[in-house]
Formats: sequence, C-alpha cells, structure tokens
Amino acid sequence: MSEALYNTSSVLVLPDFNLSTEAVFPAFLFASLSYMIIFFCNLILILTIVLNKSLHHPMYLILLNLPIHDLIGASAFFPQFIKQILTGSRTTQYSTCVAQAFFIHIYAGGTVFTLTAMAYDRYIAICCPLKYNSVMTNAHVMRLITGVWVCSLVTIGLLFILLLRLPRCRYELTNSYCDNPSLLSLVCADTTINNIYGLFLVAITQVIANGMILYTYLQILVACFRSKGTDTKAKALQTCATHLAVFLLLECLGLFTIISYRIQGISPQLRKFLGMCTLIFPPTLNPIIYGLRTQEIREKFVHFIKNKILPFGAF
Repeated sequence: MSEALYNTSSVLVLPDFNLSTEAVFPAFLFASLSYMIIFFCNLILILTIVLNKSLHHPMYLILLNLPIHDLIGASAFFPQFIKQILTGSRTTQYSTCVAQAFFIHIYAGGTVFTLTAMAYDRYIAICCPLKYNSVMTNAHVMRLITGVWVCSLVTIGLLFILLLRLPRCRYELTNSYCDNPSLLSLVCADTTINNIYGLFLVAITQVIANGMILYTYLQILVACFRSKGTDTKAKALQTCATHLAVFLLLECLGLFTIISYRIQGISPQLRKFLGMCTLIFPPTLNPIIYGLRTQEIREKFVHFIKNKILPFGAF
C-alpha cells in the first residue's frame, strides 16, 4: 500500500450513541453521578488508609493500590464519555485516544496484579501465621507493590509501542471509548506481532493470576477447615470471600469484553455495554465492598467522616 493511502489525520471519529433529545440529560446525570461516586468513594478509601497509621499493615498497603487503579481507569474514561453525551461531539484527537487507552489498560492490568498480590498476602497470613511478620516485612511489601506497577507499565507500555509503530489508514473507531483493539482496527498493516503479543499477554496474565488465586484459596480453605477456632475461621472466610467477589467481578467482565473482540458475529452494542460495565461497576463496587466488609476499614472510615468532614459542615 502506498504512503498516500495512509491516514495521518490526528482526528478520530467515535461511534454515535444515538441518544434522543429526552435521553441526553438522564444519560449525562447517570455518567456524572457514577464518576462522582467512584471518585469520592475511592478517594475516601485512599485517605482512610493513608491517614490512619493503624492501617499501615501489609494487607492495607497492598489494598491501597486498588482504589488508585480504579481512579486511573475512571478518570481516563468518564470525562470523554460525559463530554460526548453533553456536546454530541463524535471526534477526539488521536493522542488523546492513545492516552485514554493506555490508562484504561493500566487500570485493568494493575487491578489484576494487585488482586493477585492481595491473594498472596492472605495466603501467608492464614496458612503461615507464625511466619507472617518475618515474611511480609516492609521491604517485601514494597517489592510486591513495585512489582505490580512495573509489570503493568512494562507489559502495557510494550503493547502500545507495538501499536504506535504501525501506520493508520482508517479513522472511525468501533468502540465508544479508546482501547488497544479499537485502535488496532485503524491500522492498515500486518498486525500479526501485535495480535500474538496481545494474546500472549492475556494468556500469561490469566494463568498467573488465576493460578495464584486458585492455589492460595484452596490452601486457605484447607487451613480454615482444619482450624478449631470458629472466630478465626469466620474472619478468614469473610476476608477471602470479599477478595474473591471483587476478583470474579473484574475477571468475568474483562474476559467477556476480550472474547467479544474475537467473535465476529457479536453485536457491537453488546461489546460496548460489556466494555463500559468493566469501567463502571468494579471501580464503583470495590471501595464499597472493602469499606463495608472489612471491619477495621469501616471503623476508621466512620471516624474519618465524623472528625475530618462533618466538623466542616456543622456550621
């Protein structure tokens, strides 16, 4: 293909939401409230952990990365989404689209790696309680957290380096927001390397994450049923059930979205719906689940609201 046929335009066209005039305000209200809830709840969770030294334990320090990734994903998605609803604009800059896609993938990959690190922490705490303090030292926790971010940035960074080297000859996106598959659909060159790396990345991530979580939870269940302490067993199972619910929610939505790109006959509307659910529901539910289900966080959260926020609104 000659260079003249390549599209070098910096403007991309997003698909139309086809909203009626009456539906614009409810859609705008839903998107704005969703973003506000996600932003407020995750920010409160971050502040609750950061400002309370009693929560500066390995489990909560690792957990701290979850709301940070949720804020990254939501902030990458919602401003563009709200702007499109409110103005009806269907255009976006290519550089803006790439940035949005990059941060959305950082959110997804980072969340999976964080949940895997949390499963490892719970495994040591429940199955090897006598070794917990000697294993989960501050240095080891920092290595885990650094590993989460390095793995996310390196794997996703390479994904987009491979993407940006390719020429484009199309400008209409197939998805309502920017991600790697929708940007790859604009390319008019051989994408075999990109497809192989993308599939390899998904496969290795799923094998590591699911393998780690399956192994740790089987070990935790065995340890719980062997334990004679009813309170210890109940607390361990509650903590693990909370973590497993968050992981399964993200995994199901994420895998369905990935698979939908590989099925030619699937409805584009269904693909858009699944992708948006992945960016809306986990970031909304994660802080609520952890805030309500984890007693220590719940108590500190209530204390934070009463002492840090309510005094300013008392007058």
